[in-house]
Formats: sequence, C-alpha cells, structure tokens
Amino acid sequence: MTKNYIDIQILLVEDNPGDVRLTQEALREGKNANTMHVVGDGEEALSFLYQEGKYEGAVRPDIILLDINLPKKGGLEVLDQIKKDDNLKRIPVVMLTTSGADRDILKAYNLHANCYITKPVNIDDFNAAIKAIEDFWFIAVKLPPH
Repeated sequence: MTKNYIDIQILLVEDNPGDVRLTQEALREGKNANTMHVVGDGEEALSFLYQEGKYEGAVRPDIILLDINLPKKGGLEVLDQIKKDDNLKRIPVVMLTTSGADRDILKAYNLHANCYITKPVNIDDFNAAIKAIEDFWFIAVKLPPH
C-alpha cells in the first residue's frame, strides 16, 4: 500500500481537554501529515463547517472526529445536520465517544455516521484506537475530493 503524504485536515469536536491532548499526541506520532482543528461544542463545530464568525475562511476538513456528549448542541444533532447538508454529507464522520450505549450506536449509524468507536479508558488502548483511525481513514481509504 502506498503511503499517502497529503496533509489531512481533521476537525476534532471534543469538549474534554484531556481527550483533545491525547488525540493530538497520538496523531503527532502517526505516519501522516495532518492538521488538527479543535472545537469544544456542537455549535462551534457547525460554525467551523459553515465558516461563520471567527471561523470565516476555515478549511474544509477531510474527516471529522465527533464526540456525542457535547455542550450546547450534541454530537448526534451535529451529525444529523452534517449528513443532511449536500455540501457536507460526504465528509467522513467518525464518532469517537465514551458512550457504548446501544441506542447511541444505532442512532449514530441511522444518521449515517461512517463509523463508531468507543474511547478506550486505558491510554495505550486509546493510542491504538487513534492509530487504527489513522491507518484506515488516512492511509487505506481514498477520501472524497473537496
């Protein structure tokens, strides 16, 4: 498999600073160049995606890592809005969340999440999960063009 050295634009939607830091560190050690943009709630995520307010001119992400339990607007609401928008629906959305509840998993897939990953509690397992995301979404998969 040929390595893909393009700069992957990642939008991480996460309100837990510890999880943000762990994700950034895991991807920094990765095989690919990437630029991570971080927002802390669902409303900010939509402002980023629609390039509104302080996010005017923001880049279109190649992939979105989306938590479910977010302030202001929940991750499932954000997912629903993304997948109903013709300009955004092709951006892969990886649900990366602490919730392992069947109802959340089913709801996410019913709203067309591209995959659902429950965040491991153990740091080594968390790093392995992020590496798996990188290996699959940044190397194996051909992401849609802008």
